[in-house]
Amino acid sequence: MGELGHYGPVAAARASKMSKVSKTSGKSSRSSRASTRGGDGHNRARGAGRAVGRALHRPFTGAARGVRRATHAHGAGESGLGKLIELHAVNAAGDMMITVALASTVFFAVPTNEARGRVALYLAVTMAPFALLAPVVGPLLDRVPHGRRAAMAGSMLARALLALTMSGAVATGGLELYPAALGVLVASKAYGVVRSAVVPRLLPPRISLVKANSRVTLAGLLATGLAAPAGAGLHLIGPSWPLYGACVVFAAGTALSFTLPHKVDSAKGEGRARLASRDAARQADGGRKPGLRTVGPSVLHGLQANACLRALSGFLTFFLAFLLREHPLGGLGPAASLGLVVVAAGTGNALGTAVGAWLKARGPERIIAAMLGLALCATVLAAVFYQAVAVVVVTAAAACAGLCQALAKLSLDAMIQRDVPEEVRTSAFARSETALQMSWVVGGAIGISLPLVGTLGMAVAAGLVAVGVVLAVRGLLSAARRGGTRSSRVA
Repeated sequence: MGELGHYGPVAAARASKMSKVSKTSGKSSRSSRASTRGGDGHNRARGAGRAVGRALHRPFTGAARGVRRATHAHGAGESGLGKLIELHAVNAAGDMMITVALASTVFFAVPTNEARGRVALYLAVTMAPFALLAPVVGPLLDRVPHGRRAAMAGSMLARALLALTMSGAVATGGLELYPAALGVLVASKAYGVVRSAVVPRLLPPRISLVKANSRVTLAGLLATGLAAPAGAGLHLIGPSWPLYGACVVFAAGTALSFTLPHKVDSAKGEGRARLASRDAARQADGGRKPGLRTVGPSVLHGLQANACLRALSGFLTFFLAFLLREHPLGGLGPAASLGLVVVAAGTGNALGTAVGAWLKARGPERIIAAMLGLALCATVLAAVFYQAVAVVVVTAAAACAGLCQALAKLSLDAMIQRDVPEEVRTSAFARSETALQMSWVVGGAIGISLPLVGTLGMAVAAGLVAVGVVLAVRGLLSAARRGGTRSSRVA
């Protein structure tokens, strides 16, 4: 009894403590089960969110992987050509957004007569100085071959900054818009010259130069097709928004330019080329020291033909833009008529680019001569039948011009690859690109100066092509019979 009295309070305390512990453990077990149930619900919600995110993300990542596989196929990824293809797509997208912004301000936002005056002013302020600068761009870039990546990045960065500059003036169409537009044009053409010079440095063993240029051109066309509706959508927000989009795109292109391989900046084994005939080379050998290396007559005649076709492209771009705004096709409105022609020209260009890769080894001289003949027939028929079936005539002429220009340019690339020695090939590409851009400027100037008469315009277009036929066809066919001019002289 004494022992029970002595240990009773201790036992009671122990029992009380154990009871509290059991109650606490019971509460904790219940709370842990509740938290487990809550954690399971949270995990399920988080898993569902991840699944939805993957489902939404998969189309974009899948498309990106598909684009990367296409641009890096056949060794293009290892050589660096794939990165150039992607860079050119970025370049084309940015240029298209700037074009959308300028077209909405200079062309669509005002009546036709005022629009014509604005475009004429645009040509005077931008194209005329460019015509003076273009001959300098190629030789200047030709002298700094070690900075090609920096030159391409500089072209992108300049256009990004100029797009921001134009964003303040694009709504009013003030005069300050035009110097910035000139800067954009010069930077874009400088990029084109450098790109043409870079392609031969990035050729993988399994891809020819023609096929490489075909891939680059197709990437640009696809990017343009995607950027046009994107720019139009941004324009619905405000007239400056396409320029903001262009700024972002060109900023990305600036960074992407430096991802090209370092061999792009190498000028090992290169020289400079002058686009002259063999007769000119002989005269140079007769006493005067030739300052530059020369290419053969086959390339010269090919360039003459391409210059006329490029002039046709510039002419149709400006002439049809105003003609269709004033006189739409059939029952279509001005914007729909112009859109139809743009789609036709783009389709022809894409088809010509795709076919050109297949025809790369099938007589480039004959292909260029055939394209001149096809373009001449198309423009003559357009002039004759314009009044009767304007819709068919204009769309067919635009598609044919795109097809002929693309095939002729790829064939010219093939002749430069075949006939021009490797040590001057890069220079020849740079010079030919400059000449072709100047031809486009000349054709555009003719198009803006003509009265808006469809038959007259198509007749002038036929005349531009006829000049190419007279200058180049005979020489091209003669070169084809000789099997090309593989013995082009290198001084």
